[in-house]
Amino acid sequence: MAAEELAAELLTATLAAEPLTGSIYGFPGYDDLLPDFSEEAEADQVRRLGSIAGRAEQESRSGLGEFEQQTLDFVRHLGRGMADAAAIPLIEFTVSDTFVAPVNHILTTLPKLPLQTEERRDGYLARLGALPDALAVAADRHEAGSAAGRTAVARLVEAAISQLDFLLSDPSVGGIARMDQEEHQTFLAAVETALEAAVRPALSSYRDRLQATVLPAARDDDHAGICYLPDGDDMYEALVRLHTSMPHSPDELHALGREIVEQVRVEMIEVGSRLWGTSNLDDIFEHLTNDRTLRYASREEMLEHARRTVAAAEAEAPKWFGVVPDEPCMVERVPPAEEAGMPAAYYMPGAIDGSRKGTYFLNTSKPEERFRHTADVMAFHEAVPGHHFQLTIALESEDLSTARRVLFDTACAEGWGLYSERLADEMGLYADDLARMGLFAADSWRASRLVVDTGLHTLGWTRQQAVDWLVTHTPMPRHEMEIEVNRYISYPGQALAYMVGRLEITRLRAESAETLGAQFDLRAFHDLVLRAGSLPLPAMASTVERWVERQRMTQRALDGLQ
Repeated sequence: MAAEELAAELLTATLAAEPLTGSIYGFPGYDDLLPDFSEEAEADQVRRLGSIAGRAEQESRSGLGEFEQQTLDFVRHLGRGMADAAAIPLIEFTVSDTFVAPVNHILTTLPKLPLQTEERRDGYLARLGALPDALAVAADRHEAGSAAGRTAVARLVEAAISQLDFLLSDPSVGGIARMDQEEHQTFLAAVETALEAAVRPALSSYRDRLQATVLPAARDDDHAGICYLPDGDDMYEALVRLHTSMPHSPDELHALGREIVEQVRVEMIEVGSRLWGTSNLDDIFEHLTNDRTLRYASREEMLEHARRTVAAAEAEAPKWFGVVPDEPCMVERVPPAEEAGMPAAYYMPGAIDGSRKGTYFLNTSKPEERFRHTADVMAFHEAVPGHHFQLTIALESEDLSTARRVLFDTACAEGWGLYSERLADEMGLYADDLARMGLFAADSWRASRLVVDTGLHTLGWTRQQAVDWLVTHTPMPRHEMEIEVNRYISYPGQALAYMVGRLEITRLRAESAETLGAQFDLRAFHDLVLRAGSLPLPAMASTVERWVERQRMTQRALDGLQ
């Protein structure tokens, strides 16, 4: 039971620091809380996580069953990564218009909170009332960081200011003022009061402090990486360990990215020759990036395509998975107030109490600049058989502890998403060669992340160098690549998780198939990985290795009976 108790403690510690996540998943007790950005809370979280990780590392494995071993490995690896990363004062220098910034995470999550009970509506109002203090503490931490040389990036501060201006110009403040509860007139009146008394003044004050004190000290585009901050190299190494859960060095990952990019270019040339009769990669990129017939005509067309693709994947999935989610994947557009800083798509898991469904959010802004051929690969990654399968199967599991149903390892989660893109090709889900070119473009993009993220944060690349690399090696819209680079600057190390995770899942599948031979069952392998939840990669490897050994023992026993 010690492993389960430690996992529960890890979940409690995580939700205490991230109470909005508690509400998103539907846990009681968090609905009136906002994150505490103070130094005291930060130091307490470091101690708390360090204690959990340390006790897990000392816990004996003797006599543990399979699920207990998984749970102990889960806490050991995830807890240690979280403890090391918690010591990094991200609040001081992470200011942007994306949800990875601590303040923006609040602003983009409030409109998505479930409010179907009076208690939750009361909690929501309490949060609106607490917003001024939270934003004031955040601004204090930004200013303290600037004074210590831990500065934000000017371009991203400007983007945050622009988003705040947009929110303040919107009657509903970008949806923060929840007016979707028409049957609760008293609640709506209280929201209006909180909006004028607390929310607007708090946003305005925070915006002005960004303009007056944070922006003047901020770094320019030529010094965008974390390596330019005091202790930047150490902070980046801790974030790399957190997001990849593997011992790779930044230099190794940079070289690996370059190698994979070259491999994908060979695939693009092969398929491009069939599509357009040319093996010249520049010509292939020209078709993919500048052929206006490959763009969308409307937001509605984008949503319809995505919903059709997800439905087709859900219909095919039972042939490849023994276990599929009970709940289908919802497909919705990114809310207008969030479009400018958001990636092309993302997935938000459902609530553990069923109050909110797992949803694939598609950024439908500027449809005339969005490529049709990348739509399928995004849907397979974010929705089916990607994040929706992975996160919803874990959420619906009756075997997993609550902690393992909710907490996830970045490399496992994003690695599965990337693995799903290639698996979808095996499943025959890509409509044609053009859609498969979207797969290769996405592969080149994710491999390029290894190059660009390490380039920015270890090698000291300028923002322009990072954009130029992506535009040169990835046939994707320039404006998307610009947004991507802003995200890598805001979120050091996270972009490395995708390819590192996919490579490890692919390795484990290949080695399992080679060891088991005809006994290998791909559906069973997929079920094993998904039913274990989102394990850190070393824990996943141990789980698969034990599974392979059990299959071999079973086969040897059967052979002995013959």
